[in-house]
Amino acid sequence: MNIRSCFYILICSLVVAGCSQDEKKPVAVSNVPKAPVLTDPFRFHKLIEVSPGQYYDIFSWGRGSADTGAFMILHSDSAGRKYTTTTGDLNGKIVDVYNADMDIDGHPEILIQAKRNDTTNYTGIYAFEFYESRVEKLDFPKLTSSQRKGYRGNDNFYISEGKFIREFPIYEGSGPSAKPSGAKRKLEYTLYNNSFNVKQLSKDSTAVKDKSVTSQPQKKQSEEKHTSTKKSESKHHKTESHKKKHKRRHHNSD
Repeated sequence: MNIRSCFYILICSLVVAGCSQDEKKPVAVSNVPKAPVLTDPFRFHKLIEVSPGQYYDIFSWGRGSADTGAFMILHSDSAGRKYTTTTGDLNGKIVDVYNADMDIDGHPEILIQAKRNDTTNYTGIYAFEFYESRVEKLDFPKLTSSQRKGYRGNDNFYISEGKFIREFPIYEGSGPSAKPSGAKRKLEYTLYNNSFNVKQLSKDSTAVKDKSVTSQPQKKQSEEKHTSTKKSESKHHKTESHKKKHKRRHHNSD
């Protein structure tokens, strides 16, 4: 066997070996877990881990209606082997769930945000504070008449430095013709003795606008009053000057 033949045999062996390795190459398998698919009657699920061994599973469920139903909070204390369930009626659809400790007492608060279909509130918050052996429902305050002015929903909630923040766009007009003004209202919720306190962080643009409109006529009226006073003073000055001239003429004639 000559050198050329050995070279061809070597090349063929390498090609066959390469093909064999390609055929035996393992197929990559994704280890990313898929999100569980909810089946009826469940519609929403979110897991919140407050601390190691402290889990809160929040579900919404119901049959026959998409706008109403119920929610439940399943608390799993795996360290203490305690499991509790908190339930309630639900008006609307759950948008998100938040966890905070606004009063800094070491007991977590779970806040459920639901989107309603009514034209007054639009958003509902279901709030609970969890203790070692009990759960307390918290009354989340509704928007006041001034806070609700120009409100059309589209709320954005988030936790910032342990405080519950709410933002929403302000609309001008009423009914279907209402349009965004470009301004936003920002509210800050804090908790003390299981009662919420509300503080408005943004300047109320609708109130500022109304104030500027009402202040203009008052300013104009004040200017008109000031002008009329000047005219009256000028008229009085002319009258007094005329009297003095008349007295001088009468004195000269005598």
